[in-house]
Amino acid sequence: MNFHPTSALLLFPAMILLLELGRRLRRRRGGAEGSSAIEGAIFGLFGLLLAFTFSGAVSRYDNHRLLLTEEVSDIGTAYLRLDLLPAQMQPELRQLFRDYTTSRLHMFDEVGDEVTPETAGLQRAIWQRATAAASSEGASPDAAKLLLPAINDMIDITSTRQNAFYMHPPPVVYWLLFAFSGGSALMAGYSMKPGGRDWLYSIALAAAVTLTVYTILDVEYPRRGLIRLGDHDRTLISLRESMK
Repeated sequence: MNFHPTSALLLFPAMILLLELGRRLRRRRGGAEGSSAIEGAIFGLFGLLLAFTFSGAVSRYDNHRLLLTEEVSDIGTAYLRLDLLPAQMQPELRQLFRDYTTSRLHMFDEVGDEVTPETAGLQRAIWQRATAAASSEGASPDAAKLLLPAINDMIDITSTRQNAFYMHPPPVVYWLLFAFSGGSALMAGYSMKPGGRDWLYSIALAAAVTLTVYTILDVEYPRRGLIRLGDHDRTLISLRESMK
């Protein structure tokens, strides 16, 4: 189950309502105070949950960027090793590499498959022609030992990147995050002193939690919200331009 970042926006009105509900509940109980120890424990657990989920989301986002850098390196290495093939067989493979690099652009503009049919088709074509060229007359003796493993790494990294986009915490973690957000709002409302409503603090708390949860989901699920990975296409564009 994937969470869309905009689902966090539902927290804002929900927390405002729960803050008011907690305030009224205390008023009905005649202003009876709650247990500060329990409140502190709940808020402490909520803070830890926010910290750990945010840290995990940022770590996985950084991993996406590192995998892109690794893929660019793998493509560049394999392309350079085409020099080990017979000269007459290099132009076709070089064009296939340029087409392949182009197929890897704009992978993060929208949610979709990491390995498109076009990419898969070019992978098969590159592998078939490279294996034939590496064993042909005029190829360097090291072609099979150096070029083919480089192409294999170039192909394998696409599966690694695809799997990385499906690696998320269990949905129960985010349901727990939403539950703690609501529970904390209820406890905060109950701890308010009887009297007039302090809307400034209520709105500030609801907005702070909502924005934090939204950011966590946005980082965890790039391509779904405001955070995108499209700007990282620059490295692929530079690589394609260097393929002469």
